[in-house]
Amino acid sequence: MAAGYLEILRARHAVRLLVGTLVGRLPNATAAIAIVLFVRAEGGTYSLAGALAAVYGVANAIGQPVLGRLVDLCGQPRVQLPAAAVSALATAVFALSGTDPLPLAYAAIGVAGLFTPPLEGGLRALWPTVLRREDQVHTAYAMDAVAQEVMFAVGPLLVTLCMALWSAQAALLVLNVVGVLGALSVVVSPPSRAWRSAPREAHWLGALRSPGLLALLGAFLFVGVALGSITVASVPYADDHGGDAVYGWLMAGVGLGALVGGTVYGARQWPGAPERRLRVLVAFLAVCYLPLMLMPGAVAMTALTALAGVFLAPCIACAFVIVDRHAPRGTVTEAFSWLVTTFTVGASVGTGLAGPVVQAGGALWGFAVPSMAGAVSLLVLLATGRVLAAPAGGPVVAASSENDPNRAAEPRFSSGDRA
Repeated sequence: MAAGYLEILRARHAVRLLVGTLVGRLPNATAAIAIVLFVRAEGGTYSLAGALAAVYGVANAIGQPVLGRLVDLCGQPRVQLPAAAVSALATAVFALSGTDPLPLAYAAIGVAGLFTPPLEGGLRALWPTVLRREDQVHTAYAMDAVAQEVMFAVGPLLVTLCMALWSAQAALLVLNVVGVLGALSVVVSPPSRAWRSAPREAHWLGALRSPGLLALLGAFLFVGVALGSITVASVPYADDHGGDAVYGWLMAGVGLGALVGGTVYGARQWPGAPERRLRVLVAFLAVCYLPLMLMPGAVAMTALTALAGVFLAPCIACAFVIVDRHAPRGTVTEAFSWLVTTFTVGASVGTGLAGPVVQAGGALWGFAVPSMAGAVSLLVLLATGRVLAAPAGGPVVAASSENDPNRAAEPRFSSGDRA
């Protein structure tokens, strides 16, 4: 299992790009908890903290595909590093001014979210130029999904460590400085400086003109709903079975399951088209959410949350491959950024949906939401099976400017135009 991952990590620039991207994304991964803890330290209410975190999330969801398109048009260094600097400066304004005046706090947080650099999509655009072989790229996508789980587990610990050593204000400042350094490490690397998107067909929809990509985004919206709803449904369960410590173990169980599932999934090459494989993975994902409704004791429930997370990272890794296959020419970074945005929006919808459900029916019905969302995601994939069929010619991974299987010029557009 380790051999495939070691082969990737030995590739020139691979470790630097992976680590730099993860470090550069720390401000985004820790934004919600850092904002909440800072607002509470300033004497603000949970309502204000939640509102500010929501503004950051919405702005981030808007900014990712926009900045992703700019990366495709202008290259990575010209967009990623300035965006990281603007986001960090806006966060510094928020950290130094606090919540008074309130309009300034909302504006600063909105700018910070809007200009969060699309490092995640940028890394996936770089893998084909670093690894060359298609099987290595697919393994790298799985390793990328696993690394995300590690980052989202370590990130909150870093926030609490900074608070213990200094303050909530320092946590915001330090993590954003570290994030800029991570982005800098990526954009000054030879692969990032040399990368150029393929010439794109002029179209205002950009990546969204691909029916296959739209179908995938529709399905992954509900995968996000499933994950977001678990975080809320686990709260009343934890309240009845031991409090915050149990809640922490439940969330850690989801992350551990995803870590194990993604590691195993990426350790081998899977036969068949990834579009068909994703339907199987999403079906298993939905089924594994069902046992959560049994609500056994805390130890057994933690094991069930780990089971519920097993197929999450494989679904994400498989989705990366499908995005690669269906993204229109010259839009690969934007397409990956749309997947990030859709998943984030879905998680937010799941959080908002599970709240009233838990309020009305308790934790039992709250845990029913993830499975139902997974089932809806599967239905979307089944209903759009024809448009999700693999593009003609299949994927091509080669030493080119981007991993772009759709090399034929589209009708009605000039291949020399750039949108």
